[in-house]
This record gives sequence, C-alpha cells and structure tokens, in this order.
Amino acid sequence: MLAAPLLLLLFLPFPPSSGAQLPDQDRVQVDLKAPPFPWGSMRLPKTISPIHYDLTIHPNLTTLDFTGVVRIQLDVHEDTNAIILHSKHLHISNVLLFATEGVKPLKVSAHPRFNQLALESDSVLAKGRRYEVQLEFAANFSESYHGFYKSSYRTSSGEVRVMASTQFEATFARLAFPCFDEPAFKANFTIRITREPRHIAISNMPMVKTDELPGGLLKDHFDTTVKMSTYLVAYIVSDFLSVSKTTQHGVKISVYAVPEKIDQTAFALDAAVKLLDFYDDYFDIPYPLPKQDLAAIPDFQSGAMENWGLTTYRETGLLFDPDKSSASDKLGIAKVIAHELAHQWFGNLVTMEWWNDLWLNEGFAKFMEFISLRITYPELQVDDFFLAKCFEAMEVDSLSSSHPVSTPVENPTQIQEMFDDVSYDKGACILNMLRDFLTPEAFEIGIIRYLKRYSYQNTVNSHLWESLTNVCNSDDLDEGRIKHKEFCSKRDVQSGATKWYSGDELDVRAIMDTWTLQEGFPLVTVEVRGREVRLSQERYLKTDDYSLTEGFLWQIPLTYMTSTSSTVHRFLLKTKTDVLYLPEEADWVKFNVDMSGYYMVHYAGEGWNSIIKLLHHNHTALSSNDRASLIHNIFQLVSTEKVRLDTALDLSLYLSKETEIMAVTQGFGELVPLYKLMEKRDMAALENQMKDYIVDLFRGLIGRQEWTDSGSVSQRVLRSYLLLFGCFRNYAPCVSKATELFTKWKESDGTMSLPVDITMAVFLIGARTPEGWDFLLEKYRSSLQMSVKSRMKSAMSTSPLQEKLKWMMEHSLSNVVMKTQDLPDVMVSVSRNPRGYNMAWDFFRANWHILIKKFELGSSTVSFMVTGVTSQYSTREMLEEVRSFFGSLDEDSGSEMRCIRQAYETIEDNIRWTDRNLPLLQAWLDKRRPKALHEDL
Repeated sequence: MLAAPLLLLLFLPFPPSSGAQLPDQDRVQVDLKAPPFPWGSMRLPKTISPIHYDLTIHPNLTTLDFTGVVRIQLDVHEDTNAIILHSKHLHISNVLLFATEGVKPLKVSAHPRFNQLALESDSVLAKGRRYEVQLEFAANFSESYHGFYKSSYRTSSGEVRVMASTQFEATFARLAFPCFDEPAFKANFTIRITREPRHIAISNMPMVKTDELPGGLLKDHFDTTVKMSTYLVAYIVSDFLSVSKTTQHGVKISVYAVPEKIDQTAFALDAAVKLLDFYDDYFDIPYPLPKQDLAAIPDFQSGAMENWGLTTYRETGLLFDPDKSSASDKLGIAKVIAHELAHQWFGNLVTMEWWNDLWLNEGFAKFMEFISLRITYPELQVDDFFLAKCFEAMEVDSLSSSHPVSTPVENPTQIQEMFDDVSYDKGACILNMLRDFLTPEAFEIGIIRYLKRYSYQNTVNSHLWESLTNVCNSDDLDEGRIKHKEFCSKRDVQSGATKWYSGDELDVRAIMDTWTLQEGFPLVTVEVRGREVRLSQERYLKTDDYSLTEGFLWQIPLTYMTSTSSTVHRFLLKTKTDVLYLPEEADWVKFNVDMSGYYMVHYAGEGWNSIIKLLHHNHTALSSNDRASLIHNIFQLVSTEKVRLDTALDLSLYLSKETEIMAVTQGFGELVPLYKLMEKRDMAALENQMKDYIVDLFRGLIGRQEWTDSGSVSQRVLRSYLLLFGCFRNYAPCVSKATELFTKWKESDGTMSLPVDITMAVFLIGARTPEGWDFLLEKYRSSLQMSVKSRMKSAMSTSPLQEKLKWMMEHSLSNVVMKTQDLPDVMVSVSRNPRGYNMAWDFFRANWHILIKKFELGSSTVSFMVTGVTSQYSTREMLEEVRSFFGSLDEDSGSEMRCIRQAYETIEDNIRWTDRNLPLLQAWLDKRRPKALHEDL
C-alpha cells in the first residue's frame, strides 16, 4: 500500500474556491537563498510529539476535493526551532503557532521526497512546554485507493452515486491531513466533518452532535478517540444504511452498506457481535470504545482495514446472501471479520514501534482468525484451512529474495512491501508453533500479559518474548482467571515448556529470534538406523548457489510419532546436527506432527519409501494435516534434488484413496503446476498426459460428488473445488452436467436457483461460448450479490475467447462495468489461461505506469500482479523478456521492488525444474496408463 512517485507540494495562501480543480502535480515556490530543510532523515525527529489533533474536514463530493483545518497539541522534549511533520499532496496555508505568549505565523518549508513539512519558529520552542500548531489545507481526493479517496457505485436503476472514504495504513494519513504519520506518535483525535444533508458521516467514535451551517450544510462532531496511531484514523461520507446490535459487553455493533445491499449484512453483524465478545473475554481486556462499525466500501484495494471503531472492507469481504453465497464465502467473511476485530487489540491497543515489526500486528491477527473461529464457529472447520497459510508463506520464504519476519525498512515502498505472506502467514505459523511449544495455556497467559503491559503503547519483538517467558513466575500473572491459576498450580513450570527438554532455563527470545531475525526456514533431514535417529538442519532454498544456505541455524521444536505409538514425542533441536533415540524400533517415523512447526522434513535412506508404503496401505494412520505436509514436502524436495520426481509421483498415487480437503487440495497444488508450466512451452502431448493422470487420480472422488449444497463446510468447499477442476479438465460427466445446468439457467433468464457451491463450475462451462459469455456479462451487470458477481467474473476470465479476455482487462482498467479494484484478479487469471497469457503479459507491460499509480508501489497488489503474471514462465526466452522489461524501469517506477527479484527467481527455478525433470516425468507417465493406476494400490 505505498505511494506513487513523490511529487512536490504547492503552498497556497488560501484554500481553493468551491469547484476549483487543484493541479495534478504539486509545485512549491522555491527561494534560492532559503536555508536548507532543517531535518535530514526520513524518520521524524523525537524532539516533539503530538498529544491531540482537532481535525475538521469538509469533503465536496461534487467537485471531488476537500478542505480542512487541523490544530495539533504538542509536547516538546528538547529545545527546537522546528516542528517536522508529514504532508503529501496537500496545499497548506495559514500556519499558526499558539503559545502562552500569543499567536504567530510559522515559516513553512517542504521536503517533498520525504513527504515532510518544517514549521519554523523565530523563537525557541522550549523543552517541557506545550504548544499548539494550526494548519489549513486543501486537496483533490486521492486517485488511488489510499488517503482520502472517492468511491462510487451504480444503483439498480443505473444512477451513479459518489462517496468518500479513507485508507491510511501504512503511510497515507499524510495525504488527508498534516500529521506525525508514524505508528509510535500516538495521540487522541477529535474529528468534525462537514457534509450535505443527503449524506451521513461516520468516524472512529460515535457522533455527539450535529450543527446546522449556513448554506444548508451540516457539521457532525465526533467524540474524542482513545490514544492511537494516525494510520487508524478513519472517516466516511456516504449515503449508506446500517443495521445494529449490542454485544453482551454493551458495545454497539453496526454494519454499513449501500442501500440496495443492506439486506446482505445479517451474517456479518452476527459474526461481529459474537467475535467481539469472544475477544473481550479471551484477552480479558474490555474493548475500550462504545461502538464498532463495519463498512462495506464499493472501491477498496485490500481485503479490509482495522481502523479503531470503524473497520472497512471490500463488499465481498462483508456482504453475505444466504441464498446466493457459498460455504467458502461464509468462511472467508468470518475470517476477515475475525482478523480485523483481533486487530482492535493486536495492532490498535498495542502497536508495533515501527513497520519493521509489522508481523506483531498482522501475524497475530492472522493467527487469531483461527483461534477465534475454532471456538465461535466450529461448524466452519477452520482448522482444515490453516496449513495452506504455512505452505503459501514457504513458497515465498524458499527464495533468496525473502526477508526476515522482522526486517529494517525506511521508505514508504519498503514499508508497503512488508504487507506480504511473510508478515501475515509466516507470522501466524511461527506463533502457532510457539503455542504448541509452550502449551496453549502458557501461550494464552503470555499474550494477555503482553497486551496488559503495553496497552496504548508501542512494542518491539523482545517485549513479546519477555511476556511469554516464565509465565507462571510473574508478578502480573492474572490469578483472577481460574484456568490460568489451575494451569500454573498443576505444573512446576520452570520454563513453560519443560516437556521439550531438561537443562537450561528456556529462553523464548533466543529461540524465537532464530525465526524472526533471519529469513527462510529449516529443512530437517532425518535418518533412522534402528532406534537411532540422526538429525541435521539446513536452510531450504530453491537455488543452485548453495553458499546462500550457509550460516543459518534455528532452534527447532521438533515433534514426531512412530508406528509403535500415537504419542507425540518432542525434541528441541538447537544445533546443526544431533541424535535422538526412539523408545523402540519402528516401521516408520513421521516428524512435524500435524505440521505444527514451520519447517520441512526430508526422510533420508529408506525413510521416504517407508512413508510411501504406509500411505499406500493405511493412509489414515496419519492425520489429514500430516498427509498434506508429506505431499508438500516431497514435491518441494524435488526442486532441490533431495528427492527424485518419480519418488514424489509414486507417493501421489495414494491420492486416489484420499477424501480429506487439506490433503486433496495439496495434491492438486503440487500436481497442477506441473502441467501449467507445459501450457506455456508448446508441449501438448506431455501436458495432456499429465492432465489425464490427475483426472484419473481423482476420478473416483469427483464421481462421488453430488451437485447440491449438502454436507459440512469442508465437504462443500471440496465439492466446489473438485467439480470446478473436472470441468476445467473436460472430464465428460462434469462437462455434461454443467452444460445441462447452464442451459436451463440461461433459458430461465437466470431466475432458476442453482446450488450455490457448483455455480462456478456451471459458469465456467457457460463462458466457453460467445452466447454464454455474453449472458454471464448481462447478469454480472445487473446482479447485486457480490459473491455471485465474483464467481461470474472468475468464470469469464477462464474463457478461451481471446477478444472477451481482452475486453475484461480493458474495462476493468477503465472502471466501466467491472471495477478497477478487480483488475489484478482479472489480469492474473487471464495470465494463467492458456489462451490469454501472452495477452495478459502485453497488457501488464503497456499499462505498468497506470497500475503502479493506482495500486501504489510496493503494495501487495502490485506484488501479486508481478509474480502472478510471470510465475508460470519456464523458458530462458521469457526470462530474458521479463528481465528486459523490469530492467528498463527506474527506482520511481518500481525497479527496486522485492517482488521483481522474486519473479526472476521463480522463473529461474521453473527453468531448472523443467530441464531436470521433464524426461523423468515423461518416463514415469509412460509407465502409468490410467487403467494401471488403481492396480498399484
């Protein structure tokens, strides 16, 4: 979520008159004799800190601009003549200093590259004193999805309505008002918003009164916030309607949406009530605000935002129609609400000191999604989906361009790049590992201690580790919580994890520093000889340069089980190599039980053969997560030549008997990319052999699927996945049924009710013909159900009709019919379409500068586009083409972004993989014809 290239600021002596168009590029009048800017760092000085902001905003939704005034109360910590704060693309005027001696104007200068203003006084601002500074400002609404920006939607009658909303994380509050825009500069905010009577305004706090102004305008006054960071400030001016309920703890929950979609808010409202009550009890810290609003924004780049008291969401992340939304829609909405409400404690109440430790916010919120939903919505079976997060993190973390969970960042692009799978998913996975290591009870005691110790403050990594150390030997142990008292009274908890090893006192910080301060993750090699188990660790890295794997050492909480006992054994591996002894010899040993640890395992010697034999003859002896982790590990080890491809494929044969979602989807996740590489290499014969193998592998499971919405959430999500794959791969029974259903649905003019979970497969088949595609587009235009529109859009992007694919990308870019917020998904989907990948690459390059202006350099959205469009290339010609394009960029247009290095590495890995393994794959498939598949099992 970072800014476009930095532009100069224009200082106007007065705000523009109503209707004035502010210039697209800011300018500043430069006095060539003026002294240099008085501050030389991108980080603000600590000489002054804000205490309170009094902020008045007047947005004009007709002229698409806004004016405002902010008065900031300041504490001075060291004598100084200058107040340094942030401002970007704001037109500043009438800057005044209020002191006990009176009011005086301040000299204003700018450092545009750092987004900084200097407000200079001709007299010293004295240490220990308080002052106030007031600035008037004006700007156009932001043209991106950051700062204070315009959003719009079309009613069912075709009317376009405009609203305005904010998105300030990470460094975009400075686009909306002058401020100290760093997370450690916490302050209170009193906000007033001027609006027309046809609109409403909402902000972080409840409205306390409304004044009538001359000209028919209204000014809403909002209560003062708690102490918080600038990136959590939020306000919306719109014509939204709302529904409300009150939690058991007395907090008013409201869900806001455009009027015609307010009937899709019931599930979100119930989920928010239930989840806020859960967190209130779990953390043993009352939610500190009187209300919590959830708003569905028609134009929104990310999934959601945790603004304190006013969380904002994509419409697809909040709106649910019981008759039209799928099981996966419900799961996704519950997860995103659980994530944002967890942030009200992790991130809002306790905030990282600086963006290098963003994972303290995002890793915890991602982790708490699963902890909270496991209790509040057990029917969602959320544990079936956690492991996928760890696999996604490992995909990025296996590249040399990865970064530590906690890594130095300074400029806005680098800060934006922290919002990635490492901060979110790896952060969640190492917390899950730590919870298993310490025990869930000790972990809960520690994080509650952390939140209570540092409420309304800022933290670094070490504060968390200290809070999780010696949890039962603490003066601030909450003895009032019965379960904590019982836990600590039952155990002589010297370390919190005595079950792992005896000896030195457990040093949580020493262990966790190995997981947060170095990039990557370990590969543990296990070699069993009788009762003796030899262990070694190294960094897992997809590279030919093995020097890059040297110098890494982790403290790894190993877990394992054997054929002789279901007991989970534990061992803390702190050295490069070690030896442990089994209680007795075993036929097989499985390490990383349920993959609770963030590491991979290689079974040397006969280890893999014994695992494969077990899966073929009794796969349910291992849990679904264990089976999924074995599938993942063995195929990833092919990339580093630890395991031969034919050995991994031999393991995959067992999948014909698999029924559990995590193992099945991981099987697809490892096998499908193999033929996707071939689709872009003109290797039709081998490609089709691989496709046929996968279809035959899952033929029985696909055939057992009913075209209904019956079953548990996991069963329903799996059904959608399997039938969609069957139709993708032209499996005759799937295509026949989907064609029949699409024809009937089309003949009914879309009024026939289709089982929700199978609609994607039906739409996909329909989108293959011009008539079917056009009908889907017609229904897309008129639908008010966001989940239905999303499935239609996805199906349409899989069409073989190239002119339709081009139309989708062009109209998404122009925000006509399809919204620009959806362009990244459309473009990446087209890039994975065998008939569209060249078109997507050309479109991506031609519109690069528009894309980075709209979606911001360094953002996860730009990263998704860069890696998504290029990730399936596997030829040296395409690598050179990709290098040529990105190599032509300068720093202002993205040349230094990490995702570009990731794209290069991924293509290089694909080239190595295909060079080494295509002959092996051909030979293995030649031996395995479909009729022979089941004979082996």
